Amino acid sequence: MNKRILIVCCTLMTLLAFQVRADGQRYAYVVSDLRIPFWNIMWRGVEDQAKAQGDQVFVLSADNSAKKELENMVQAIREKVDGIVLSPTNSSSAVTLLKLAEKAGIPVVISDIGTQGGQFVSYIESDNETGAYQLGQILANEFQQLQLSGSVGIIAIPQTRQNGKLRTQGFLLALSEAGIPSAYIHQQSDFSYEETLTYSQALIRDYPDLKAIWLQGSDRYQGALDAIRQAGKAGEILLICFDAEPEFIDMIQQGTLVGAGMQQPFLMGARAVSSLDQHLSGGNVPRIQQLEVLAVSKGNIDDLLPTIKRNVLGITAD
Repeated sequence: MNKRILIVCCTLMTLLAFQVRADGQRYAYVVSDLRIPFWNIMWRGVEDQAKAQGDQVFVLSADNSAKKELENMVQAIREKVDGIVLSPTNSSSAVTLLKLAEKAGIPVVISDIGTQGGQFVSYIESDNETGAYQLGQILANEFQQLQLSGSVGIIAIPQTRQNGKLRTQGFLLALSEAGIPSAYIHQQSDFSYEETLTYSQALIRDYPDLKAIWLQGSDRYQGALDAIRQAGKAGEILLICFDAEPEFIDMIQQGTLVGAGMQQPFLMGARAVSSLDQHLSGGNVPRIQQLEVLAVSKGNIDDLLPTIKRNVLGITAD
């Protein structure tokens, strides 16, 4: 009799577990700024994977405000979601957000930027240092091909972000190995066109031997190009970027852009959601998951195009 009861209980537990999975999970994506294309593409990856798994997900954008980011995390917790995908404004603010989620018993997967502490299921990051190093090698090769001699200026994402530090380290190592001096590093704060234009103008003005600008982002690249053009330096000062915009494909092929270190935000977002599902199903999830940064130049862009379209730009065939 006891054996029969045990079998019935186990059967009921299995059915209940299946019902939970059949209904799917409910997630929140707490992101720094959905207005920036990189995060928008990552959100599409989150949404696409959730849909494929039968999960529900909604997004809360902080518009690059630490105050709003905190409010968004509180809202997600109040919604009693099953899990949270977090792309924080910076690595230090992430600590507080993770503490709130831990107190509420909600698992978190961090997708890019990183954290200086706190509990999380998994951190999905790009191999920023290697990608930036390879990008520096692309630029060094271009210097050699064009027989250029001069310095490289950097317009960086905030160096309080771990990914920003790694990008700078990798890129500067490649320049050092090639014997190319760096000029100055300006750190972005509002990521606006005006900021990029102003910093580019300052580099051109303050460093007469400037031969290239490395923009550690992508969406305000036009500010750098306009500064170069306004200074009458088109064709004399090169531009190389991190991340990607749809127009970068043509720009690299045409030589307007030397190259780009392309992260794979669509893939990162999808991986974050599948990791939450795996964790909630009792599976083991690697604490750190590192994805390749594609160092794209005119020489390899044709071969990488299918991967770029889906994983980098989020272009899917529906």
